[in-house]
Amino acid sequence: MTIGEHVLHPDPDLIAAALLHDIPDFAPRTPDIYQVLAVAYGPQVPRIIAALQAEHQGLDMPDPPIRVDDLPVLLASTADKIVALTSLLRRAHTSGDVTDFLRKRPALLTLLPHFRAFHQAAHPRVPAGMSARLDTALALLERAATGIQAASKP
Repeated sequence: MTIGEHVLHPDPDLIAAALLHDIPDFAPRTPDIYQVLAVAYGPQVPRIIAALQAEHQGLDMPDPPIRVDDLPVLLASTADKIVALTSLLRRAHTSGDVTDFLRKRPALLTLLPHFRAFHQAAHPRVPAGMSARLDTALALLERAATGIQAASKP
């Protein structure tokens, strides 16, 4: 839905890849999920999914790479971040204690500068509204994280 809100006439392969992007995490090892996806959807869907999976795995690295050269992957990645970060914010507010919720997620707090760098790199290439949605989610998380950092200083 996020892609559809911001991209006029999105390519069906992009939508399929965005919807299926987590499937490699849940699929059995055999048969090869990328081959299954290629047969069912053609070559673009598994290509986009593989790129998103590589990006997700890169988040475990000390300095995750940021790629903005492949527009379908960039759009899917931006939408994924918007959905994930907005969901985290919603869950944080529902918890009743945003600071405590985020304090229990140090990996997320560590990744906020990476997500901000991603946003800055993606901003010129994605639709303005999509960029603004990501910026808003990041700004809210960054504000809450600043409160955590300030509270932890002696």
